[in-house]
Amino acid sequence: MTITLRALLGATALCATAGIAGAQDNVTLTVATVNNGDMIRMQGLTSEFTAANPGITVEWVTLEENILRERVTTDIATQGGQYDVLTIGTYEVPIWAKQNWLVPLEFDDAYGVDDLIPAVRDALSVDGRLYAAPFYAESAMVMYRTDLAEAAGVTIPENPTWTDIMTAAKAMTDKSKEQYGICLRGKPGWGENMAFLTAMANSYGARWFDTDWKPQFDSPEWQATLTDYLTMMNEYGPPGASSNGFNENLSLFQQGKCGIWIDATVAASFVTDPEDSTVADKVGFAKFPNKDGVDNHGNWLWAWNLAIPASSDAQDPAKTFIAWATSKGYTDLVASKEGWRAAPPGTRTSLYENPEYQKEAPFAAMTLTAINAANTQKSSVQDIPYTGGQFVAIPEFQGIGTAVGQQFSAALAGQASAADALAAAQANTTREMTRAGYIK
Repeated sequence: MTITLRALLGATALCATAGIAGAQDNVTLTVATVNNGDMIRMQGLTSEFTAANPGITVEWVTLEENILRERVTTDIATQGGQYDVLTIGTYEVPIWAKQNWLVPLEFDDAYGVDDLIPAVRDALSVDGRLYAAPFYAESAMVMYRTDLAEAAGVTIPENPTWTDIMTAAKAMTDKSKEQYGICLRGKPGWGENMAFLTAMANSYGARWFDTDWKPQFDSPEWQATLTDYLTMMNEYGPPGASSNGFNENLSLFQQGKCGIWIDATVAASFVTDPEDSTVADKVGFAKFPNKDGVDNHGNWLWAWNLAIPASSDAQDPAKTFIAWATSKGYTDLVASKEGWRAAPPGTRTSLYENPEYQKEAPFAAMTLTAINAANTQKSSVQDIPYTGGQFVAIPEFQGIGTAVGQQFSAALAGQASAADALAAAQANTTREMTRAGYIK
């Protein structure tokens, strides 16, 4: 959908536009974004920006995650110029920057680049230059129903193992009441089910490739990962899980149908929102699990970021918008309208030092702990030739990861066995990595 928004300006938004100077006249910015809660909230506040910048109109193209990736990747690779601001992830930024597809971002002192959490800022920089500004950042953690756990007589420790999770999921399941012990991503896509499954595999001691870039889906660690995942989802998960991604599982959890949900830390503000969540006051948090004997919790590091394609003919107005949407002032604006719990998480150190945020957001400490614990330079306990947490930071991963995700989603849907899905993933990935020249 496309939305053009104008309205009156508040004092907070005036502050939020600091970072890019200069008047803009009669410019329309086309912003491509993902259809999640934080981005929808930003759209609802865009009238604050357009009132401060009356020469700029903002048009939104809001898309489901997989479709967004497909369209912006096609546009930027062909230099199509369809969008002026892109919502892209931590995966794309360094790859696209090195292709000279993105405009480097420079902000004045009022913006506070040094306030960006170092791990996030570094992930969005190439040779010390920032190529995207983080709107929110996340790791992954366990969210669970404290009331269901108590009623079932189980405890989820702050530092759980997968054995703890499976035991609790079984005890909390009552399918006759549409009460499912666990909800996990099943929708295929490198950033959907494979984001979760890659993190889970890391926590099982698995790796995507050995040091010679040979795929490892025939390893015992991947076999254990996929087998346990399918067991949990088939025995304790909701029906139709192969179609469920982040948004679908969020809805199920908010409706009280999930005992445990393991996903992005950004979800915490939504599951604890009393206006949208029926279980807002019954949610506990824990670290992403690890397998017994494996010293790796599989924490991922991800940020949804705003970037400018080199093909845009409105780069200065686009920088003005990005400076507003990712500023400390924007965070204050959200807090003034919806409370500190709704502030975009994971990007600024100052937010986690704010006593008001700490008081209103019971998930703040766990979120920051998870982000700081993410090791994107070595995501597996085994030796690897790549970086990335829940992804492999090579250009080919977008296609390979989605193809593997389709195999694993088919297994979840009952169309293939775990062994067949792993064998297909091994064969297909070997073929593509050989074709791309990684395997000699």
